[in-house]
Amino acid sequence: MPGVFSLDGQDFDVENNVWLVGDDEEVLVIDAPHDPAPIIAAIGDRNVTAIVLTHGHNDHITAAPALREATGAPVWFHPMDRMLWDVVHPDTPPDRELTSGTRFPVAGTELHTLHTPGHSPGSVCLHAPDLHTVFTGDTLFHGGPGATGRSFSDGDLILHSIRSELLTLHGDTVVRTGHGEDTTIAAELRHVG
Repeated sequence: MPGVFSLDGQDFDVENNVWLVGDDEEVLVIDAPHDPAPIIAAIGDRNVTAIVLTHGHNDHITAAPALREATGAPVWFHPMDRMLWDVVHPDTPPDRELTSGTRFPVAGTELHTLHTPGHSPGSVCLHAPDLHTVFTGDTLFHGGPGATGRSFSDGDLILHSIRSELLTLHGDTVVRTGHGEDTTIAAELRHVG
């Protein structure tokens, strides 16, 4: 039975959520902030099918190359955020390009990519319908839209992305964010709707 496991990064200036989706045999990793060691420890001896980055700001990608080296899993990244990647990792590219609709099978379930520009041009969310969950990175938080004060953010565009891609999901869908607490689509309707 697939599950969702949270790993909170709490030893840095910005606390990030790292998500592992899978079971006792295999996992998919969502985001790779700060230090790869706690992520690698949480993975244990499971096979990593992919490292999927929700966007290119440094607090979501810093550990990606080290995590790739430790696990052998490819790093998936949206090409519209490549300018952000290159600031942090100028000498090593991501492995594969994310596009809207990219599908990731893992542990008997499937996640698919929703392109949700606004927090950054290449921001994506990962929807896991079987798990009634969407992983939103920094696109949607508990209490409303993600931050738009970062490099290449656009407030109008993030609201459009949330309304057209996320608020169309079932209201009971659990929103697992890049920072902070979980919420639901229904709860966020009043903040964004």
